[in-house]
Amino acid sequence: MRRPAAIAAALCLATLAAAPARAQDAEAGQKTFIVCRACHQIGPNAKNGVGPELNGVVGRKAGTVAGYSYSEANKTSGITWDEATLTTYLANPQAVVKGTKMIFAGIHDPAKVQDVIAYLKQYDADGNKK
Repeated sequence: MRRPAAIAAALCLATLAAAPARAQDAEAGQKTFIVCRACHQIGPNAKNGVGPELNGVVGRKAGTVAGYSYSEANKTSGITWDEATLTTYLANPQAVVKGTKMIFAGIHDPAKVQDVIAYLKQYDADGNKK
């Protein structure tokens, strides 16, 4: 991770650590995911579109969905999508992966970010709910 991204990640994690604990809500995340659906699909019939399908994204190496044409920045980012990297990325994609094709301002509400992550975590690589 580049130094500015590492600083952003640390600040985000520090903010989350200082906040009162709140459980992730996959159902609320499904509602927030509506803004992601313009480019991404998830579930048994998900296909690549403007963005890659997101089945099994949590735990997957960035830039590796077959058949999707990633930016060089994403393919060489070295990121493995886990809760920490998704937390910073979903809040501000361009700050985490400079040169990403993802044109999205981010989800600025930390609770909504966590809910979207809970929603994504439900799906395995085949698009089935775990």
